[in-house]
Amino acid sequence: MTLRAWTPACAVVLGLILILSLGACRPASSPTETVDLQAAAEQALATLYAQMTATAQVTPPATDTPDPTPTVPRTPPALPGPYQSPYLNPLDTPHTYIQDTCEYLRLKWDSNNSPPGTVVMVIMFHSISKGAASQSYQISAADQRRLMNDLKEMGFEAINMQQLADFLEHNAKIPPRSVLLVVDDRHHAEYFNDHFRPFYEQWGWPVVNAYIAKDERPDLWAENAALAAEGWVDYQAHGVIHNVPITSASSEEYMRSELQGAYDAIREHYGKAPIAYIWPGGGFTPRAAQIAREVGYHLGFTVNPRGPLMFNWIPLADEADPARPSYLPEGPVNDPLMVLPRYWDMDARAHLDQVRLIGKEAAAYAEQNKAIELEYYDIVCAPTYGPIP
Repeated sequence: MTLRAWTPACAVVLGLILILSLGACRPASSPTETVDLQAAAEQALATLYAQMTATAQVTPPATDTPDPTPTVPRTPPALPGPYQSPYLNPLDTPHTYIQDTCEYLRLKWDSNNSPPGTVVMVIMFHSISKGAASQSYQISAADQRRLMNDLKEMGFEAINMQQLADFLEHNAKIPPRSVLLVVDDRHHAEYFNDHFRPFYEQWGWPVVNAYIAKDERPDLWAENAALAAEGWVDYQAHGVIHNVPITSASSEEYMRSELQGAYDAIREHYGKAPIAYIWPGGGFTPRAAQIAREVGYHLGFTVNPRGPLMFNWIPLADEADPARPSYLPEGPVNDPLMVLPRYWDMDARAHLDQVRLIGKEAAAYAEQNKAIELEYYDIVCAPTYGPIP
């Protein structure tokens, strides 16, 4: 009981003591006076008892207030490096292109996006011969059909260029095993009708045409514009002069004329601006890649078959390889999306299983490190970026 609670009671006690003391110090003048003193004492005791009981009922017992426990800052874990594939050439290593770690993790683990391990195989076609292939850049129609059927049997589905751009830039959902079929150079409509329309009608597979934007063949423009209107042939830029690849000796004027000229011609004849530039002859430079970005291209493609593509994972080389002297190193460009690799049609079948395994192993590697990445995101990123959808 506190001092404040005892104060009224103490006053009653003191009063009682005073009454009793006064009664004891002088003789009682009559029996009635003695009775009055006794009654007063009894009344004082009753009042004291009532006050003590009421105070005990309304006054909580005093408790000690514990000191607040200090908040210990959480230390974010170290993030794992990118998946390393044993199926790539030792000089071809995965390059990332998303600088914001939090944005990358949010896009990677968003359940509405493509799951880790989603893989894209880009295959380059030039000439498809109805008989046996007679040139180094040719594939026979029979081998082309065999390649397409093998792709389907191994679970691949064809996508168009916009789907690839959305996947690489934002991890948009695409088939877990995707293939981009890119036909280089100009062709008559018959070429696409003979070799690719059957797969479009049977499976809904689109094909990309890297079109040379020369103006001396209005018949080709008209034929291909009709295919473009059908929606299954996707036209992208492949230069204007085309047969003079861009090199370090190319002038700024020439690079701009090739990149801007192809962009403008495709937009004029096919009703939409191209988003990809397929480097003629595989020639590119860091400056040319910068100009391509300025013009409005999102993606660029080489002729180097270094491996498949995954979200924020592009196999490139940083140095020239004496064993493959024709493969220009893409690393110095410092923009992986503008120098994407492509498999050649003649040997693409030999790499189908490797591409499948790369996707499978990358998915397992991501799952192994999922808890670490999500913990990092929760500590470092969530306060600013919010929870992962």
